[in-house]
Amino acid sequence: MRLALEDSQVVMIDFQEKLMPAIADHNSILEQAHLLAKVAHTLGVPLWGTEQNPSRLGHNPESWRGLCKETLPKMHFSACDEGLLECLKPPVQAPQGNARSLPKHLQKNTSSKVKDQIVLAGCETHICLLQTAIDLMQEEMEVWVVVDATGSRKSRDKDAALDRLAGAGAELVSLEMLVFEWLGTAEHEHFKTIHQWIK
Repeated sequence: MRLALEDSQVVMIDFQEKLMPAIADHNSILEQAHLLAKVAHTLGVPLWGTEQNPSRLGHNPESWRGLCKETLPKMHFSACDEGLLECLKPPVQAPQGNARSLPKHLQKNTSSKVKDQIVLAGCETHICLLQTAIDLMQEEMEVWVVVDATGSRKSRDKDAALDRLAGAGAELVSLEMLVFEWLGTAEHEHFKTIHQWIK
């Protein structure tokens, strides 16, 4: 199974200013997360953010907060308990046309296809990202975790979370794996620009 650009959405989980200094290897993780947000925005992939208790932990970096369609403040560890599912799944609209005047096959279906490949990056891997991922998989969405754009305070917690996620059916990918699957070809109009960013 491969990632498809047209089926993808990205969720940036809790890269908050007062949390990140406590995260192991936080500078590298923030750099990868920034690149993920930039690439997603350039390729038109919907980008969402979450912030855990922002009054205490502050906000995500402004460099990508402004690129997000919405940033959800939350107190639950799983963002699915705070409205994320409603953001990721478009509302189902009733078919247009008078049911008595048009046969069903001629009525327009205005519901949007769900972009069900959900790419997750964030902190902490073993708490908020893990619980959000499990809830998304229970909703039958595909979860892809960008391992080099996730972190925990302790590396053993991150490792345990990634093992658990893989066992539960999440796909673990590096940022480069993700980006080149989205691009698909060196002839993509944004290939040269994005390749320069990665190099």
